[in-house]
Amino acid sequence: MRLKLTTQVNQDYRTVIKAFDRTLLEKLSPPFPPVKLLQFEGSRKGDVVSMELNFILFRQRWTSLIVVDGINEEEAYFIDEGMHLPFFLTYWRHRHRVAKDGAQALIIDDILFKTPFRLMDYLLYPVLWLQFAYRKPIYQKVFGHP
Repeated sequence: MRLKLTTQVNQDYRTVIKAFDRTLLEKLSPPFPPVKLLQFEGSRKGDVVSMELNFILFRQRWTSLIVVDGINEEEAYFIDEGMHLPFFLTYWRHRHRVAKDGAQALIIDDILFKTPFRLMDYLLYPVLWLQFAYRKPIYQKVFGHP
């Protein structure tokens, strides 16, 4: 299933992509489930990001590998793919795009995910949508609201 959210911010796309670091990732983490960042190597090809999700009664580890990154005259991006996912996910591919929008930028979270059952994809979609919609005001606070 595909989930895509776009946020316009008031900074140049090259400046925005450079800020995708450990500090920003910690700011973007939603209140539930609480996330403990275990490993953050960066947002370049070959880097690993690992976190622990605390669902109170149990914890789940999530580890992703950055499989590609790039920058051109129109956008900057990197893609993380899930290597070790929580039990409710069987596939995760998140393309983080920061596209040029005049003097501003568009941050695009473009996600493909699968769960063990198709019905569960539909049930998880609104939960994931809320998790990523939570990021929009944070992006705009960090990078400015147009």
